[in-house]
Amino acid sequence: MDNDYYRNLLLARRAELEAVREQGDAAAATVELDQTRVGRLSRMDALQDQAMARATASRRERELTRIGAALARLDDGEFGDCIKCGEPIPPARLAIDPAILVCVACAERLEQP
Repeated sequence: MDNDYYRNLLLARRAELEAVREQGDAAAATVELDQTRVGRLSRMDALQDQAMARATASRRERELTRIGAALARLDDGEFGDCIKCGEPIPPARLAIDPAILVCVACAERLEQP
């Protein structure tokens, strides 16, 4: 397995997410109540935009955590193995999401009720 390839993918994705984080912080800022400046519907739109920005930021932080964990697994020599069954995760699956934790079989078992 080409660990350098996956490391580069993970580092590039982390850099991309961190750049977006810096741009997105302003969108999640507190919406001020100034009825002279902003009408009620505009304020509701701003609140909705703020909620969406916060949800996006939360997803971005989870993704950054997953990337950090994948980089740690690379350093520990555990990268590419399913954390449930220990079997190797196929390279095609890792190429799509190098931060993935489980193989397809275990993922399907996790999704079953």
